[in-house]
Amino acid sequence: MDRALWITWYDLPAEGRDAHLAWVHRSYAPQLLARPGFVWAAHFASERKSAHAHPYPGRFADDIPAGNDFLLLFGAESAEAFARPVPAKLHAALPASDRDMLAMRSGARSHIFIEETRADGPEAGTRDPDAALSPCIQVGTVNARDYRDEDELLDWYANWRIPSMQTLPGCVGVRKLVSVSGWAKHGVVYEFVSVEARNTHFLGYEKAHPEMNAWSNRLIPKLRHAPGSANVARRIWSRVK
Repeated sequence: MDRALWITWYDLPAEGRDAHLAWVHRSYAPQLLARPGFVWAAHFASERKSAHAHPYPGRFADDIPAGNDFLLLFGAESAEAFARPVPAKLHAALPASDRDMLAMRSGARSHIFIEETRADGPEAGTRDPDAALSPCIQVGTVNARDYRDEDELLDWYANWRIPSMQTLPGCVGVRKLVSVSGWAKHGVVYEFVSVEARNTHFLGYEKAHPEMNAWSNRLIPKLRHAPGSANVARRIWSRVK
């Protein structure tokens, strides 16, 4: 029943960071989770050294906020749960002390996505019903540079990337998303049992499939990523309603 995701990326200063994280986990996220339609909340810290490195120029958008240290995700039954009220109005109605905490964020950007499709990986049985998402996620957010490449992106996810995750060791599952609001039209969330398993099995796995590896190498330069995408992150807190 969690077919909609609200994802916020942001940075925090060193000073006051621990207080901010405690506020998110003890006050802000639990309050939002109590709202109708919300299903779970999860907070992740980025593992920057684990991200992909693509050398081609122009990979990242440079005209949107670039925060990436933390990813805060909420799952809901539908996107409408995030519209009653929408995030900007919800935040504006918070007490001044909460708004002060939110003001500590820098480079913040948010997206609301709905699920296009999902698939389980071979480690789906490791899911903890009392925890939201898996211990490691990788989140990609992209736009096609040219609308004429949209069909190829659909083809690639449906007929290569998502099926390949169903047999990849360490993979718990994958969700392909499309945007309701936010900069990117497309999103994807991969779940892994750990950062270490992701780095061991996901990085370079396409090299065993030369035809598909070549397809990926042709497609990726046609995409424009949000800053830091794909974000690899380790779970630091979660709660299920």
